[in-house]
Amino acid sequence: MKLGLIASSVAAMCVSLHAIAAPIKIVAAENFYGDVARQIGGSRVQVTSILSNPDQDPHLFEASPSVGKALANAKIVVYNGADYDPWMVKLLSASSGTSRQTIVVGELLQKKAGDNPHLWYEPDAMPAYARELASSLQSDDPSHAADYAKNLQTFLNALKPINDRIAAIKAKYAGTPVTATEPVFGYMAQALGLAMRNEKFQLAVMNDTEPSASDVAAFEGDLKSHHVHLLFYNSQASGGAAQRMRDLALKVGVPVVGVTETAPAGKAFQAWVLDELNAVEKALAKGSR
Repeated sequence: MKLGLIASSVAAMCVSLHAIAAPIKIVAAENFYGDVARQIGGSRVQVTSILSNPDQDPHLFEASPSVGKALANAKIVVYNGADYDPWMVKLLSASSGTSRQTIVVGELLQKKAGDNPHLWYEPDAMPAYARELASSLQSDDPSHAADYAKNLQTFLNALKPINDRIAAIKAKYAGTPVTATEPVFGYMAQALGLAMRNEKFQLAVMNDTEPSASDVAAFEGDLKSHHVHLLFYNSQASGGAAQRMRDLALKVGVPVVGVTETAPAGKAFQAWVLDELNAVEKALAKGSR
């Protein structure tokens, strides 16, 4: 009888230990990928997001020793790719973690260096990433595969309001000429059917070079003549020529919508994108009067 009780106690302890197993450690280069990881993994994951400050210029980021430590202990690592966060490649090559899985969103979308790297504004990006992450979690933790599948479906369902808003804006404003200081919102602008102008200027700013005099003149002409109905401005990492265009837009009355490369603190990916789409819709209504 005592042996039976002991065996039952040991079994109960094993079940208890299994229930409190250490969470799967995920490191995301950007906080919006980290947010989606929390939504898919729930309480079974521990997520560290490296770029998480919306007031920080991501192009000036320098990794601290704590980032290397987090990567060494991670089971799953996520980063953007397409040469947006090349520091991650360097950190991973120097890290000792060998059993981890790596998800590169750019590779999922078949994007490469030279393509617009702001992939999170591509409507197909997050569903592709979420599915890949759910698959990785199921591989690492098959006993909870059903939970990850359920969380994935919940996340995909939560994207419907975004897709509905995109469709509504496109139906009303497709073909509207707009401009931007950088191609941050480029994929989303394309999904909305907007006619983007001054792309050479945008690429110069993104690549930290000075736009040509002719590109500056063309941009200024679009604003002064109100040929464009909206200016997208990178409110997180802009200066110089981009700042001058923003100031000119405000002076001549062209609506300006600030977009960022990092999600606001504490805001889910879906809420962040919906807020920006709401701002775009409001600005287009004003600029098209």
